[in-house]
Amino acid sequence: MANTPQAKKRIRRNERRAEVNGARVGRIRTFVKKAEAALASGDKAAATAAMSAMQPELARGVAKGVVHKNTAARKFSRLTKRLAALA
Repeated sequence: MANTPQAKKRIRRNERRAEVNGARVGRIRTFVKKAEAALASGDKAAATAAMSAMQPELARGVAKGVVHKNTAARKFSRLTKRLAALA
């Protein structure tokens, strides 16, 4: 149990940060799923639009520290490869 005022404040702050970071990760996951769905449909225009919407979200997640940079690079690379295969 936290005894010092600093430790109590840290617990409060961590709870708030966890909530914000969870929302960020959820938002990123939604954009990735939209891109995957567009790729699965086979519509190249929709897939390109979804990919261009997803890329800045992933980059923002990396910048905020909620997604590892290699994870974002891997996801983007795999989805880009699938987009190129649609042509």
